Amino acid sequence: MALSPMDVTQFAAADTARAARMLSEVRSARLSGGRAPVAPRPVIEQSWDRMLRSGVDPEHDFRSGLLGPEEIRRRRESSPLRHVLPVLREALLSVADVAHHIMVVADEDGRVLWREGSARVLRRADGLGFELGADWREEVVGTNGLGTPAVTRRPVQVFASEHFVRSQATWTCAGAPITDPRSGRLLGVVDVSGPLETMHPATLAWVDSVAKLAEARLRELHTQSLERLRAVAAPVLARLEGRALVADRDGWTAAVTGMPYLERVVLPKSPEAGARWLPGFGAGTVEPLAEGWLVRAAAGPVPQGAVRIVLDLGQPRRWSVRVLGGAEDWARELSPRHAELLYLLAVHRGGRSAAGLAEDMFGDRARTVTVRAEMSRVRRYLGAYLEHRPYRFCEDAEVEVLLPADPRDLLPHSTAPAVTEGRASATVP
Repeated sequence: MALSPMDVTQFAAADTARAARMLSEVRSARLSGGRAPVAPRPVIEQSWDRMLRSGVDPEHDFRSGLLGPEEIRRRRESSPLRHVLPVLREALLSVADVAHHIMVVADEDGRVLWREGSARVLRRADGLGFELGADWREEVVGTNGLGTPAVTRRPVQVFASEHFVRSQATWTCAGAPITDPRSGRLLGVVDVSGPLETMHPATLAWVDSVAKLAEARLRELHTQSLERLRAVAAPVLARLEGRALVADRDGWTAAVTGMPYLERVVLPKSPEAGARWLPGFGAGTVEPLAEGWLVRAAAGPVPQGAVRIVLDLGQPRRWSVRVLGGAEDWARELSPRHAELLYLLAVHRGGRSAAGLAEDMFGDRARTVTVRAEMSRVRRYLGAYLEHRPYRFCEDAEVEVLLPADPRDLLPHSTAPAVTEGRASATVP
């Protein structure tokens, strides 16, 4: 009897060699257009489809140039992931070494910045090009435990011939993305890898839990930085009249005076001192203060004029919204969930109710609480251009959506029914 895709991981744990042979047959059949003994898991099949469209050679690995020691050092020093390395090491390395695994951490560009664990396994990894400074983006080396989680934005385990490139079929890996809790931006991927015989079905859940611990540590560090900024802001705000706030460099508010608390203000990408129009705040002046910015309300309003909103979904892992032609042009990188929501509002220019968006995203009209919570967060930075009841873009705003060259690459992380349907047509009114 043929196995369902969801049986593969458990089967591999019970009989690694037989599972590896079966997956080799699945891969060969998929590449040749023949009938496979078992369907690939959906996350793997979707990745293989992307590889076939992008022209990755399944029979020959491609290795781009390694980063030099100085560039690796520079990237390490600038990466927020350096702050969570102790968390990753404590939770992963001791078990990984005993289980003959290695821990690998790559940045948002898929470059391997840290690699630790079993010395024997590290030597085997060298033979696969799994080295410091190597480029393990999915579009470069095929389906793998670093590049594929970066595209899908969810944990992925890749076993044996689930790897698209044949040379990696002796390997097993489980990777989970780590995102910036302040912005939802992908920071990188943590992966536990090893030879085929080290595969365990619980590895993925383990790695995903550790990635979430790392994100919790980043949230804790951010809270501490806001508390330090708040101590600096308090005496400054006490001397001011009118509306004002102090925010960190990412726009998160440390303290306010003369106004209701505003969780976040959208600052220009490269803010400079002077007069600005800030979404959700209005006209104001911006001044540097310690590790952040002092924002004070201006005396009069700033006219906004006609507005063009550009929703850029064309990049494989980075999505953004740009507002052009208002009082001041600005841009913001989007989390996966906010990219989904704004895409759906762009498709439905007439508007969608909370129940309608819940059906679009989850196939369940009852999940309105989740939708309303996320839309509340979206409105904090885009509220000047969004209406509600129903949720929609303002009528006088021109909305442009930049889509991937191939419709099937539209928001590859998303399992929302309406986005899945959009991949088939990729048209926006």
